[in-house]
Formats: sequence, C-alpha cells, structure tokens
Amino acid sequence: MRREWEQAVLRGSIDELQNLLADGADIDARDGHGQTALMLAAAAGHAQVVEWLVGHAAELNQTAKYGLSALMLAVIRGHVEVVRTLVAAGADPGLCGSGAPGFAGKTALDLAVARGDGEMGELLRSAVEHRHA
Repeated sequence: MRREWEQAVLRGSIDELQNLLADGADIDARDGHGQTALMLAAAAGHAQVVEWLVGHAAELNQTAKYGLSALMLAVIRGHVEVVRTLVAAGADPGLCGSGAPGFAGKTALDLAVARGDGEMGELLRSAVEHRHA
C-alpha cells in the first residue's frame, strides 16, 4: 500500500483518495499488517470513507491478521454506522476470526454480543438471517 493512500484513508480524505485512485492506486492494496483501506477506514470509524470505498468496489470480505474483516474491525471498535454500511453492502457476517484469544472462531455477531452492543447485534442478526433465507 502506498503511504499516501494509507495516510489519506487515516485522515478520512475522500478528495485525496479520489485523486490517488485516478492516478492508479490499488483500492485493495494491503499495508504492512495485511489490512486494506476498507479495514483501516472501518477500524477508524470513517463512515464516509467506508461508503466511498464500497461505492468504488473495494473488496468487502478480505481478512488480515487474526482473520479479521472490515466488518469485524468496525464491531470491535464500536462503529455502528460503519457496521450498518458494510452490512447493507453485503459484507459477510459469517466470517470467523482466527488465532488470537478473543477472536478465534468468533463472527462479527459474536463480537457484537461480547461488546454488549444491542444495536449492532440486531443489525448482524438480521444480516445472518437474510443470508440464510
């Protein structure tokens, strides 16, 4: 991942991201920890950047360290608006974390329940039921 791309994501600068994408930046490039721009934006709670990345076809279900996806990172950090955006875009709520205590074998719903976050839990329950309907 180009440093400029990562910095623009972390700053929440859609204008910079737009310019970098036009200059050939890879929307799904990974940083040194294996995280994509979508994961970084989701973890930081940059809802507008998440929406922009989703609208530009960023891969929703990539995972990085410990098998965590953008959806799971948003849940862990308590960013309900980002969770709502990712669920609406079709992010897979059934992906399971791996490796680390507290994440291994856990889905985004499991993580929301562990946080005691009823709103996120309801969003994710609905997403799981919708996928299995």
